[in-house]
Amino acid sequence: MRFFVYFNNLYRKITKFVLYNIVVKHISTLLIMAKKNVFELKPLEDVLSVWDVLTPDEKQFVNNNYTVHYFKKNEIIHCEGDIPTHMMILADGKVKVYKEGVGSRSQIIRMLKPGEHFGYRAIVANEGYNTNVMAFEASTVYMIKADIFISILRHNNAFCYRFLEEMATDLAASDARTVNLTQKHIRGRLAEALLILRKNYGLEEDGATISIYLSREDLANLSNMTTSNAIRTLSNFVNEQIIAMDGRKLKIIDEDRLRKISKMG
Repeated sequence: MRFFVYFNNLYRKITKFVLYNIVVKHISTLLIMAKKNVFELKPLEDVLSVWDVLTPDEKQFVNNNYTVHYFKKNEIIHCEGDIPTHMMILADGKVKVYKEGVGSRSQIIRMLKPGEHFGYRAIVANEGYNTNVMAFEASTVYMIKADIFISILRHNNAFCYRFLEEMATDLAASDARTVNLTQKHIRGRLAEALLILRKNYGLEEDGATISIYLSREDLANLSNMTTSNAIRTLSNFVNEQIIAMDGRKLKIIDEDRLRKISKMG
């Protein structure tokens, strides 16, 4: 009996010690992330592309009412069907916009880069979101309340026109992407996806490695193909010395050939 009590007490002490260390480590990580975000966060006027067309009063109003939200990797920012409450601007990080298809298979609609707005189409249409948005990596998002966004949209013609331009550009890109995903062959779709990532996120210091590390599944979802087809096609590109791979790192070796494959489909 004494033996049992001794080990029971020992077990409790060890459990408390382990839990304490986990909590301390988690809090320390959060504090480090918070400090990093505070010091590196760009001011709203440097991120919001339509800042220059706001009046002084509107700038002050927005400055007094925006909020900043931090999202961990793979954290959902909003879900399809949610009622929109804010217009959002990606300040830092990488975000994917996607829809769940048949059999819970995802289709990535687009990848967002810092400075891009999202969530405003549903506000203008007065309906729920028609896509899901997830942080692909730790990301920081500025949020402006929907009623503030709509108010400025109604009273500032230049602001309204900028968003009309943006929606028109997005619509044209969406139309072209729909055709490409349904009519191009697998090689053309994957080549196009790699070029989109290269355009959105640029290259690392070596001038060849795309500055985003996607899983094969995400790359397949961006290219409208199965994961096995994505893996097979990537291997073919490597064998043809068009790209090189190192884990999730993708290096473009022959961009001209990649563009030709994308164009020819």
